[in-house]
Amino acid sequence: MANYQYDTLIIGTGPGGEGAAMQLAKHGHKVAVVERHSEVGGGCTHWGTIPSKALRHSVSRLVEYNQSPLFADVQPAHRLTFRHILGHASSVIGKQVKLRAGFYSRNDVEIIRGEARFADDHTLAIRQSDGSDEFVTAANIVIATGSRPYRPKDIDFNHPRIYDSDTILSLKHEPRSVIIYGAGVIGSEYASIFRGLSVKVDLINTRDRLLSFLDAEISDALSYHLRSSGTVIRHNEEYDRVEGSDDGVVMHFKSGKRLKADCLLFANGRTGNTDRLQLDAIGLKANGRGQLEINERYQTALAHIIAVGDVIGYPSLASAAYDQGRIAATGLIDSSADPANLIPDIPTGIYTIPEISSVGKTEEELTAAKVPYEVGRAQFQHLARAQIAGSPVGCLKLLFHRETKAILGIHCFGERASEIIHIGQAIMEQKGAGNCIDYFVNTTFNYPTMAEAYRVAALNGLNRLF
Repeated sequence: MANYQYDTLIIGTGPGGEGAAMQLAKHGHKVAVVERHSEVGGGCTHWGTIPSKALRHSVSRLVEYNQSPLFADVQPAHRLTFRHILGHASSVIGKQVKLRAGFYSRNDVEIIRGEARFADDHTLAIRQSDGSDEFVTAANIVIATGSRPYRPKDIDFNHPRIYDSDTILSLKHEPRSVIIYGAGVIGSEYASIFRGLSVKVDLINTRDRLLSFLDAEISDALSYHLRSSGTVIRHNEEYDRVEGSDDGVVMHFKSGKRLKADCLLFANGRTGNTDRLQLDAIGLKANGRGQLEINERYQTALAHIIAVGDVIGYPSLASAAYDQGRIAATGLIDSSADPANLIPDIPTGIYTIPEISSVGKTEEELTAAKVPYEVGRAQFQHLARAQIAGSPVGCLKLLFHRETKAILGIHCFGERASEIIHIGQAIMEQKGAGNCIDYFVNTTFNYPTMAEAYRVAALNGLNRLF
């Protein structure tokens, strides 16, 4: 048997790499992670999930304050700049880095600084800051390199007024208007953030409706509330060219339209970070989006090389990536173990204002599959807790089987939606008779709470049965 320096080498310290490293270390494996940046945490901590959600939280509190009748007569509406809220995000990032670095230290996981590429299928060449290479070997290698914003070659991202979702965090000026190209999750979230700061927003969608993977009713609610906040949404548009100037950006569209704004945020897709791994040295090939194909154990075509997180594509969620890393590591610890993949129903959290979360099937999917289902709804405006908090916008929607009463899908729109969803998820994932909408009727909820929406929605749905 070959003598390797490590049992497992992990490329990347984002959620996927961390999940794998912690699981392996706790089971006695000798593990090292390779990180090309000065601090651990990956894109999730430094440029994606953590900073954008910290920004969103600050803006949401600002909007809540300005809309509250409690403060309306006290003083004029308060304003914050993008620079102000970036300060809070930076503070959260620092706390997360310190926390995550502690995980590696306490579990004796070595952190190797530098950029990794494959020398062969058991060896990584790690480029040091002085240009030299350090070669390290391992029985197994985990690729958890994450992703980066997609950048078309015909757009000058070096222009000081043109940003992607990473570089927007270095925004220096205070824009009065912004064009956001790409109305996916990231684009929709930043549209909410900028509108909350009173910035004029044009949100450009290349498709015919926002977030088409969502239940149509929830997608429509998002569109309505973005528009009511002042966001201009333009569907079925594709850019033709982009012109940057000293004081702004002009985007020309194939439809003949053109828009001008102080800056452009291009947020139309992401690319897996595989292009600098030298995959051809081991016979692997990524697809056009830089993503790797894997099996149910997260193995690539080479069984000892694992890939997790954004680099394998869907669902491209930090929460899912951590579990993927943990589950993939379990397979390395015991190759005979059942390849228990992720739970099929992964909750989606979208941090717009108001936020969205869903798990399970949509109405459209159930209708196409000819599943006899019914709908139960609870409008937040009718809940005492929402009235007290001044957060009346939103609803909880339960989809359940008419005959078995099993919960099939849960969709929530409104403040704290990403927290509320987990109550229903826990019941929906129960086996057999444990998954039943009756649970919410026969369970006493604290009052007043937002969780009470489950009882209201369950009763609403059950009253529709005949």
